[in-house]
Amino acid sequence: MLGSCTSEAQKQLQTCQNTRMTDTRKQIGREWAVRQLNASELNLQPASADASFRRYFRVADPSKPQETLILMDSPPEQEPLKAFIDVGQRLAAADIHVPEMIAVDQDRGFALLRDLGTQPYHHVLNDQNADELFEDAIDALIQMQLNTNTDGLPAYDAALLLSELQLFPDWFLAHHWQVAPTESELDDWEIICMTLVRWALDQPQVFCHRDFMPRNLMKTQPNPGVLDFQDAAIGPISYDPVCLFRDAFLSWPPERVDQWLENYRQRALNAGLPVPESKDLWRRSCDMIGIQRHLKVLGIFARIRYRDGKPHYLEDAPRFFNYLQSAIARNPEVHALERLIRQWHQRSAAAGGSLTT
Repeated sequence: MLGSCTSEAQKQLQTCQNTRMTDTRKQIGREWAVRQLNASELNLQPASADASFRRYFRVADPSKPQETLILMDSPPEQEPLKAFIDVGQRLAAADIHVPEMIAVDQDRGFALLRDLGTQPYHHVLNDQNADELFEDAIDALIQMQLNTNTDGLPAYDAALLLSELQLFPDWFLAHHWQVAPTESELDDWEIICMTLVRWALDQPQVFCHRDFMPRNLMKTQPNPGVLDFQDAAIGPISYDPVCLFRDAFLSWPPERVDQWLENYRQRALNAGLPVPESKDLWRRSCDMIGIQRHLKVLGIFARIRYRDGKPHYLEDAPRFFNYLQSAIARNPEVHALERLIRQWHQRSAAAGGSLTT
């Protein structure tokens, strides 16, 4: 009991220290922005939440209330700005609508950006406007894949794909379901991982945003504005379309998702991108990339909860298990994954662990 109390006290102390640090950074960022804009005073309001260590504030000069900017606070020890600047410049050169960088302090981790507004896709999408908004998103995605300079970008290689998959047993199984795979289960898991990696690496490799989902798209003119691109790599051509339509925070009927993915394939083929000519091969490629991503995201959401103290992301875990169930059912190579998930969940329930699925 004493050990438990001590651990809880340490967590509370760390939380207080983190709060003081972020409040200090907010003040430093405000003072930096005042100097950059030659303003006498600025109002800062939270602009959006983020699963990372980054924070965003909407900046307004009381003398110019209609002209807002975004202050990005990106602590350099955790979220260095170099990749954000580099990829942002590449996308701007490809005529993708990304936030213009007004000022940057790379050493301290601050950037002033043009404000793309207050309408992220995931707040405005509905059954009536989804086709139209996704048409614009597909246009931007094809343009991004065709025209973005990829020289020097990291490769979405086997090592990175496997490290992402490992997040699922390391964080979701170990911390959330609190189960340890057996040796036999680990052998099956390894075969599944290698199957998923093979499907990823066998696809044509293009510019890959890696988080091209509605939360990172803004309804703007021109539409859409594209955010959160700093993790871009050279990766599988199906990855970003899957992110767009099998989203972390919005679900659509599977038949509609398949149609949107097929619409992307046909338009990408006409634009000269190296997508498969086979509709069935494309569908299978999207399923397999989706499985890799869904397992990764479940691991990330568990890590965010148990390491970073942000529990609400795991509320969307059932959405990802539904995605997994659908994809596994129509791809025999990974049927063993359904059995593994069922076994792990049953052991977790029997031991009194979390029942989130």
